[in-house]
Amino acid sequence: MKNILLASCLIVLAVAAYAQKTTPLSPLKEKTAFQTGSPWMPEIDVRSDIAIVYGTNDRLGMTFEQRVQSWRDHGYQTNFMTGIAWGDYKDYFLGKWDGKNHLGVGQVTQKGDTIFHGKDMPYVVPDASFIEYMKTAVIKRVIDVGITNIFLEEPEFWARAGYSAGFKAQWQTYYGFPWKPQDASAENTYLSSKLKYHLYYDAIKQVSSYAKAYGKSKGLNIKVFIATHSLVNYSSWQIVSPEASLASLPGIDGYIAQVWTGTSREPTYFNGLQKERVFENAYLEYGSMVSMTAPTGRKMFFLTDPIEDRQRDWSDYKRNYQATFTAKLLYPTVSDYEVMPWPERIYTHPYKVAGSNEKVLIPQYYSTQMQIMVNALNSMPASVNKVTGVNGIGVLMSNTLMFQRFPTHNGFQDPQFSNFYGQTLPLLKRGVPVQTVHMENLGYAASLKNIKVLVLSYSNMKPVSADVHVQLAAWVKQGGVLIYCGRDDDPYQSVMEWWNTKGNKFSAPSQHLFKLLGVTPTGNDQQFKVGKGAVYVLRQNPKEYVLSADKDSDYINVVKQAYEKDAYAGSLIFKNSLYLERGPYDIASVLDENADSKPLTIKGPVIDLFDPQLPVLAEKTINPGEQALLYNLSRVPNKKLPQVLTSASRIYSENVTGSSYSFVAKSPIKTLNSVRVLLPGEPKETLVTDSSGQAVTDVKTSWDKSSNTLYLGFANSPDGVTVNLKW
Repeated sequence: MKNILLASCLIVLAVAAYAQKTTPLSPLKEKTAFQTGSPWMPEIDVRSDIAIVYGTNDRLGMTFEQRVQSWRDHGYQTNFMTGIAWGDYKDYFLGKWDGKNHLGVGQVTQKGDTIFHGKDMPYVVPDASFIEYMKTAVIKRVIDVGITNIFLEEPEFWARAGYSAGFKAQWQTYYGFPWKPQDASAENTYLSSKLKYHLYYDAIKQVSSYAKAYGKSKGLNIKVFIATHSLVNYSSWQIVSPEASLASLPGIDGYIAQVWTGTSREPTYFNGLQKERVFENAYLEYGSMVSMTAPTGRKMFFLTDPIEDRQRDWSDYKRNYQATFTAKLLYPTVSDYEVMPWPERIYTHPYKVAGSNEKVLIPQYYSTQMQIMVNALNSMPASVNKVTGVNGIGVLMSNTLMFQRFPTHNGFQDPQFSNFYGQTLPLLKRGVPVQTVHMENLGYAASLKNIKVLVLSYSNMKPVSADVHVQLAAWVKQGGVLIYCGRDDDPYQSVMEWWNTKGNKFSAPSQHLFKLLGVTPTGNDQQFKVGKGAVYVLRQNPKEYVLSADKDSDYINVVKQAYEKDAYAGSLIFKNSLYLERGPYDIASVLDENADSKPLTIKGPVIDLFDPQLPVLAEKTINPGEQALLYNLSRVPNKKLPQVLTSASRIYSENVTGSSYSFVAKSPIKTLNSVRVLLPGEPKETLVTDSSGQAVTDVKTSWDKSSNTLYLGFANSPDGVTVNLKW
């Protein structure tokens, strides 16, 4: 009896502490979100904190304002998103807005073709009229409905574009001399890309400044975010975008990192083989977004998508969703998420069944698993923990990676962006959680704070200013180790830039860096002592390490020597896995294409969150090429408290007494819930009722004695299903 009373007292105390810190869907909570063009529907009631309403267009029988209100009526904070380079702006493009047809504002290729995102929806060369339209016809209307968080999506200028009359006029204004075709020379391409970069930087600056000022006039504090692909992806896909420069723009408050299967499945070369490497690519993409923003303190949402734009099958979507989802969770400093885009596409659109031409709506096993993963994000903590392995090796990157991708000049090729992957994949594939460092952020002390060895190449990018070299030289002299890889033989070495103008006469930008470092490389591979640090100069372009088989060993040996002998940073251990603890969650990925082909085993008891049945496992084995997301029962916060540990629904209205626990579960209709609940003992009574109080009879239950957890399975409802448990 004393033990029972003591247990009851502990439960009551735990409940009080729990109640103080747990307020699901608090009006101030902005941790999870999704974007949608639809009004609220029971099929897509995802139950994140925020519904990001897309576009200001009125629909048949429903205005934009009514669409926003439909989400507010169901308890959501409402934010707004719209394209800044394209959009359903037919009133502007076709002349309704100001009486002028603006289809000529589109981006045009060398062949004279306009690049369209959809019918009557060109990718835009932003000019004064388009910017004014965005301000007065879109942003003003959004603020007038009371929305204070605005996301401007995908500022994109295609590298193959740059031939329209509008772009030529912008060239004359920006450079002060007539337009030059980018296909004629590398220098013209570089100048063209710089202008494309500037045009969207300026457009975002003007639109965000207007939003802030107009909001202030109405007593509202407007925040503006950019939803953008990673620098890795834009460079790979030959798109120019402002990227890192926006991280320091006063009008920008944060980003959504748009990384998903569609971007991460872009094939890469490694060990001479070109193929999809979705996990590795996603890991590098998310990493580039972290390095772009972390030093500035701006907010970052990480996106994943349970499907993608291209038509594949459900098994393909599931496998690659797990890979990208795991990759984002391996960045423990980011804990805000866009859990999915377009839930209407995910839940209501049929896709293929593997091995057949049959199309079906999302299978219930997958929607359940997806909702388990999505709801884990609502409680996914930020963490000071590090991914296993050496976290002190970085690769420098810059916005100028986007400037050299198209067209090809002088026969210089960079297949599948291999000069970047040649620096990163040989390390990542050996279990080194390599970091990327943004050149544009070197002025922030945090950028290189924990980097012991930094890899740099000017084979596919160029330094944005002489200050970059001043900062790098100072870092080396203070003990950093720099590895420079490159033949300096690409045609962009001699473009009209700071290193060969205004008194500078360097034939390659690296010469300026070497001068500041006080080194004179003359041979193929050389090492220099510089102050307290060191410099290695490797005269290969990084692509050479991955385009052919077994060509990266010398590079790896140099990195190992630099880390161990020059940086005095300890042993550089190679392995075949990445593992991270975040609160109660275990996140792991086992890498294939590795000399070590052993699986990784994580000791339990753990709940497997990639299994819709939420089994409790004594241990979990993860094979090469696989990932895992586990709830580790040894790290349950407050083990004495009855609680839902994981669920394919969001949990509300929890109530605990000495002998009972109840809660309400909400999730989209036509999906199945899967719940695992921690209890003091096996329940003697389990009652599940719908929102009208009627008993739900089709409930699956099972008790796991080893973990004191109850499994529940029943049909979901956005109106709520109430569970009462008594022991």
